Amino acid sequence: MINSDTIIALATPQGTGAISVIRLSGQDSIALCNRFFKGRNLEEEASHTIHYGHITDSGKILDEVMVAIFHSPKSFTTENIVEISCHGSPYIAEQIIQLFVRHGARVANPGEFTLRAFMNGRIDLTQAEAVADLISSNSQASHQVAIKQMRGGFAQDLKKLRQQLIDYVALIELELDFSEEDVEFANRDKLLSLLEDAEEKITKLIQSFSLGNVIKHGVNTVIIGRPNAGKSTLLNVLLNEERAIVSDIPGTTRDTIEEMISINGIQFRFIDTAGIRNTEDVIERKGVEKAIEKLKQSTVYIYLFDVNTLSREEFVKDINELNLLGFKGLLCGNKIDKSDENNLLIFQEELDKITDKKTGPQLLFISSQTHDNIPVLRLLLFALATSSANTENDAEIITNVRHYEALLRARMALEKAKEGLCNKISGELVAFDLREVLNHIGSITGEINNEDILSSIFSRFCIGK
Repeated sequence: MINSDTIIALATPQGTGAISVIRLSGQDSIALCNRFFKGRNLEEEASHTIHYGHITDSGKILDEVMVAIFHSPKSFTTENIVEISCHGSPYIAEQIIQLFVRHGARVANPGEFTLRAFMNGRIDLTQAEAVADLISSNSQASHQVAIKQMRGGFAQDLKKLRQQLIDYVALIELELDFSEEDVEFANRDKLLSLLEDAEEKITKLIQSFSLGNVIKHGVNTVIIGRPNAGKSTLLNVLLNEERAIVSDIPGTTRDTIEEMISINGIQFRFIDTAGIRNTEDVIERKGVEKAIEKLKQSTVYIYLFDVNTLSREEFVKDINELNLLGFKGLLCGNKIDKSDENNLLIFQEELDKITDKKTGPQLLFISSQTHDNIPVLRLLLFALATSSANTENDAEIITNVRHYEALLRARMALEKAKEGLCNKISGELVAFDLREVLNHIGSITGEINNEDILSSIFSRFCIGK
């Protein structure tokens, strides 16, 4: 899949900046750079050192640079690597890259540096994918998960489990060579116990995906309700800025407004929508349709209502309609600074009549004007987004849908193998089911790889990574 030639690419983003970093990898990369570097003799310098000098082309200075060299095998790709820090002019970077290309280097494909690290055994496939996740991380939580997976994460447990299963498969297949003597090398009780432990570990990883998906992609949170409930004011309060236009005139918001904020390290994409009501205004009606569409696409919703103007009947009608959709949500009674406690109790009583206290949406009373209970609102939103997931600091979390699907298939094969053991089927069939488990686990870490899968994974990387 890869060649031993020298590859080159810009490792920093395109565009003008203070510096640009150009990366080369390949056994000839240090020697090639040394041909055009005026300073120290790079081929005589120690690994992991940085050197000042100039890159020249036929005696003409292209730029003043710093060059870092890394000797094989103690480098990211396990090959010789050179990183050239030049001034951040796109023209300069392009001139240097073209100089090396003319003299034998090749422009790297997307993700080829990381692909070489994987193919050369420097990292496994989960760590390679974590590199891409780290680059695209946009919150504290996504950063921490990516760092943990780059350091091995759950892959280490899977590798250990896979080796234990390989040992049992080897014993079972050895039994087949002595089938006439009716011997048993693999203890079936211990194997069954191992499969049960494996199923428990894999199930925990599968369950963690709901949280992992939230960490990686954020939480779509729609603010929905009737006109003049204070949706735009609430959005501004959550953002701590005047993002949405606020007016006492119903129907001011006619299109959706989307903004991102972080709550406890997780990104929430808040979407302010048009007030839902019957209207003759064509533009406002479009806004209402868009609000309903956004609600259907949301992970969590906030149903906001004015405790001073919404009637019991309207409240019950709205809650029943939301319950039919089956989404996770939070009910927020707004403008409590202008209401009394008896009025608030009415809404709680009505909610208790039509929903289950344990499974139904929670009701919180707030004031967007005085910020009463806004910190509580943030905490409840975080709890909703991460519900049914293990949020312990030391819990292993998967964020990759490819890993999730492979684990689901591995668990199905495990269940089949367990069933076969309990029904005392032949060792040959048990070994077949165990090999299915091994294949699915191996596909996660890359111990069993498919060229199409690798191409798909690394094609999504940036060129210089």
